[in-house]
Amino acid sequence: MTFLEGLRGPDDLRELSDAECDVLAKEIRDELISKVSAVGGHLGPNLGVVELTMAIHRVFKSPRDTVLFDVGHQSYVHKLLTGRLAGFDTLRQWGGMSGYPSREESPHDVIENSHASAALSWADGIAKANQLRGKNDRHVVTVVGDGALTGGLAWEALNTIAADESTPPRKMVIVVNDNGRSYAPTVGGFATHLDSLRTSSSYEKILSWGKERLQEGGIPGRYAYSAMHGMKKGLKDMVTTPSPQAGMFDELGIKYIGPVDGHDLEALQRALTLAKQYDAGPVIVHALTQKGHGYAPAYNDDADQFHAVGVIDPSTGKAKPTVGTSWTEVFGKEIVEIARKRDDIVAITAAMLQPVGLKEFADEFPDRVFDVGIAEQHAVASAAGLSFGGLHPVVCLYATFLNRAFDQVLMDVALHKQGVTFVLDRAGVTGPDGASHHGVWDMAMLRIVPGLQLAAPRDATRLVEELREAVEVEDAPTVVRFSRGKVGREFEALRRTEDGVDVLADVPEDCSEDVLIVSVGALADRALAVRDELASRGIGAMVVDPRWVLPVPQSVIERGAEFSLVAVIEDGIKIGGIGSQIRQELREDRSRTGVVELGVPDEFLPQGTREEVLSYAGMDVSDMVDDILRMLPGAERHLREAR
Repeated sequence: MTFLEGLRGPDDLRELSDAECDVLAKEIRDELISKVSAVGGHLGPNLGVVELTMAIHRVFKSPRDTVLFDVGHQSYVHKLLTGRLAGFDTLRQWGGMSGYPSREESPHDVIENSHASAALSWADGIAKANQLRGKNDRHVVTVVGDGALTGGLAWEALNTIAADESTPPRKMVIVVNDNGRSYAPTVGGFATHLDSLRTSSSYEKILSWGKERLQEGGIPGRYAYSAMHGMKKGLKDMVTTPSPQAGMFDELGIKYIGPVDGHDLEALQRALTLAKQYDAGPVIVHALTQKGHGYAPAYNDDADQFHAVGVIDPSTGKAKPTVGTSWTEVFGKEIVEIARKRDDIVAITAAMLQPVGLKEFADEFPDRVFDVGIAEQHAVASAAGLSFGGLHPVVCLYATFLNRAFDQVLMDVALHKQGVTFVLDRAGVTGPDGASHHGVWDMAMLRIVPGLQLAAPRDATRLVEELREAVEVEDAPTVVRFSRGKVGREFEALRRTEDGVDVLADVPEDCSEDVLIVSVGALADRALAVRDELASRGIGAMVVDPRWVLPVPQSVIERGAEFSLVAVIEDGIKIGGIGSQIRQELREDRSRTGVVELGVPDEFLPQGTREEVLSYAGMDVSDMVDDILRMLPGAERHLREAR
């Protein structure tokens, strides 16, 4: 039996010797490479936190001590150390282990959402709750990494944490997982001794006494304290490797330990033990890690050290061949073509340049692309400024991450009528990344933004077409949303109305006008299949694709009033979605036509393939036909006639 197979939880980990832990670290890396290469996932970040996660669980006692991950995709090692090896081969699959912390899986997991920069706020709240409930012996340990400190929310939390003067001080340890490879680790025994000195209670008491006594001495005393404080800082800089983080955290008033080699288990345990023993407030432990550590294909990947991979060959790291072109690739090529013709086109992304398809754009127009880090609010407000300055910004985000910047879309872009285009990748049901990554809220959320125009292309040709139309709008926000994965086949229209609606299929000649099917985005194949199934039952249906679904084209409302029922098929939440908008506009038009919203339920959807999740959501063709029949006036008559 391997050490990994024998781990039932962190208690077992603490029983191992340092030498046994070295073997365990290799076993964990082998397990990560084997299992993640088979199903895809965040490989590089987890290879980089093996020793760090082991050290945390050896020094602290989860779940009594709360361990938080920001961001959650670096929690695979944590899962293995907390007794979840048996289910690891189901990672990110339907009914399997989540790619993020999950309370359903373990009491060791706390924050389930995978939107970065929020964990320090959670930590602040948990630490306050511990104090108010008399649990002053419990620590809150937050691992902050993969750019989470570029998010403004993290700094709002740090500002609050640093200002805390409660008695007794709250027990908080913030582990900065720094895998940016920007700083060298501190070396030498004296530097280690200095960390120990700075976190000792006697050192803090002397500093506090000196500060109080000298500042009581009026202006001369304050000058003396300032000079001594400066000498202390200068001495520290002389014997340690200076780092911007150290100065930054010192200015905040948070005790700082590091930098520490994030792959030296002994050094990490020593630093974390010092932090645990410190009893005068929060402590930062700065760990230098290496994404992809221990796996040459990941470490040698210049792009992102295998931050996230699909199915790969574990021996070489090469991706398994796939057939077809992705939505992201179509967008990436077209935005470059547009930018070649228009020098006012600029692109903005939030730490996702490659995943949203901007690499080719950045290679050709490096001065016209802005990666602002994990800061979606800033990205959108900055885009408003770029628009005001005479440019046309294209803000490229995963659909789920636009949730964070809704206020800026509403108040900075729409209110000011700025021409900004939002390109939302991974819109709708996305698959294995789970509840917080499904991009199903965007249409319902954006529906209430005055003046906003939203396009949902059904295929590659329409994506190119609608993106070109979007960047021509200069006085309102425009949105182009598309799915994850391969584009699939083209769906040519029979004709296009004057207001841009594509008719994909007419009512069969031998049927009456019973149902108008409104197909939104990449669901045209299902919409046409529903139409054919209804026709086989003697029920006539027309299929239209509005292309621009917000605002709803007038011809859709006018045509809908001529049918007995309008069925709206959309891969967004049906409460407040496009179907709800059409229902409202039909009522305002005094139409009695009913509407059936065939979208996803208003709940957090599970992980799985896109097909599995759509089936769970009741969007299989047979399920949608049944829903239409339940709502269609006189459907039973049609069925009797069909028989």
